[in-house]
Amino acid sequence: MNKRQVKDVLYEQVARIGKAVASPKRLELLELLAQGEKSVEQLAAELSIDVKLASAHLKALREARLVGFRKQGKFVLYRLTGSDVAGLWVTLRQVAEEHLVELRVALDQMVAEPSKLVSLDRKTLMAQARRGEVVVIDVRPPAEYDAAHLPYARSMPINEIALRLAELPRDKPIVAYCRGPFCLFSEEAYQLLSAQGYQVHKLLDGVSEWQAAGLPLAAAVR
Repeated sequence: MNKRQVKDVLYEQVARIGKAVASPKRLELLELLAQGEKSVEQLAAELSIDVKLASAHLKALREARLVGFRKQGKFVLYRLTGSDVAGLWVTLRQVAEEHLVELRVALDQMVAEPSKLVSLDRKTLMAQARRGEVVVIDVRPPAEYDAAHLPYARSMPINEIALRLAELPRDKPIVAYCRGPFCLFSEEAYQLLSAQGYQVHKLLDGVSEWQAAGLPLAAAVR
């Protein structure tokens, strides 16, 4: 091959990644799989699409080597092929936030009140959580918490909070987080706990953002 042909091949290979993620649903799949392994049935339910369409999206991601799978009984479990894939999602989102005013407006509407957000930087939050000065709750499903979570965070899935209020102190700040800035579980937790008089804030980070920042994660001890 001549030099032009070589360059064309190189750019074409990189473009495979761009083509694979050029779909809102596939981007959401990356965010979901950054939380841990999931079956195609779980992913389809999360995306509100049928299994056949979810499988087609997963195939496109698999062909770009962004997603892998393994069989467990009658189920096929999908996973990201590396933490760098989760980092790719975070980078794409951050670039979009920087350059797309439409996205910033939509995010501002989600947050609505900046006072909802935790004002501490990541390392300070982790230090305060370690000392027990603030309670960090992970409101994702238990399996996602088990796969990886922020250090010192407690698992308190969104559908259990109302039944577990007695576990939360009223004399300390509570910080709720879920899958990242686009996840609404932490907003639900904020609304529920603030209505009950708790000192509560939201953290927009999820495990992918934490990892992309070079900070440690924890996993459930078996």
